[in-house]
Amino acid sequence: MGKLFEYIDTLNTPFEAFTTSKDNFYPVRPHWHYYMELIIMLKGKITVECNGQNYVVSKGDIFVFCPKAIHSITAGRCEDFEYGVMKFDIGKLNVPGTTTPSLRQLFEGAQTSISPALYFPKGNTDFRKMYELFESCKKEIETPSFGYDLVLHSTICLFLMELVRVLRNEGFNTDAAVTGSTGYVTVDTISEYIDLHSSEHLSANDLADMCGMSYSYFAKSFKQIYGRSCKEYIEFVRVSKAEDLLLFTDFDLTYISQETGFSDCSHLIKVFKKWKGETPKQYRIKKKSR
Repeated sequence: MGKLFEYIDTLNTPFEAFTTSKDNFYPVRPHWHYYMELIIMLKGKITVECNGQNYVVSKGDIFVFCPKAIHSITAGRCEDFEYGVMKFDIGKLNVPGTTTPSLRQLFEGAQTSISPALYFPKGNTDFRKMYELFESCKKEIETPSFGYDLVLHSTICLFLMELVRVLRNEGFNTDAAVTGSTGYVTVDTISEYIDLHSSEHLSANDLADMCGMSYSYFAKSFKQIYGRSCKEYIEFVRVSKAEDLLLFTDFDLTYISQETGFSDCSHLIKVFKKWKGETPKQYRIKKKSR
C-alpha cells in the first residue's frame, strides 16, 4: 500500500464550488486535506469510504468530510449521477461578536463525539433550501461580483448552521464542543491567523513559536497538513486577496501591495506572476475586458 498520508489536496482558490457528474468523473482514491469538503447529492448514487466506513450516498443526501478525514469516492460504471462539491477552510468562517461557538469548534466537536464522517441522509435536512444555498455559492464563484467573498462567507455559514441544527436535534451537545476546545493556536488552526494577519509581516519562525513548536517540526507539520510550505501558503493567501483588489477596485499596484502584505510593488508583481503566469496588470486587463 502507498503512503496514504502523503496524498493530500490543496485549495486552488479560497472557496470552491462545482458539480461533478458521470461524464467528468474519475474515481477519487483515498486522500485527506486540511480543509472541509461537502457533497450534496443531486442525482443517482455514489459510494463513499471515509475513515474505514462505507456509505452509499443517494439523491438528497449530504456528506461532510471534516479536515484530515481519509476518504475516497467511487461509482458504478452504469450509474447516472451528479453531485455538488464545496471546499473551504472552516477556520476562516468567523463571525465576531456572536455568542455561538465558532463553526470550527462545532464541527471538531461533532467529529469527535459523533463520527469523523458526518452523513445526512435525505429527509434529515431541508434539501431544497440546502440546494439553493449550494447553487448560490456556485454562482458567486463562477461569476464573482463586488463583495462576493462576503456573500460566500455568509452563505456557507448558513449551510453549515443548518447541519449543526440537525445534529443538535439528534442529541449533539454543542456546549461540550466549547468546553472541549483548548483555544490555543496550533498548526491545524494557524491558517485562520495567517488569513487575518496576511497584510502584516509573517515569518515561519514566529508562527512556529506561536504553535509552541521548533521551526523544523513546524515546517514539516505545516507542509504535511496544507500541502505547501508555510511561505507558499502565505503567498497563496496574499495573491488571492490581491486578485480581488485587481478585479473589483481601481487601486494602483503600490496600494494593493501594501494592503496585501507584499514588501513593495515589485515583490507583488514577481509573486503574482509566479502563481498566475501573468503580471497583475495583464490579469486586470484580461479579466475586466470580459
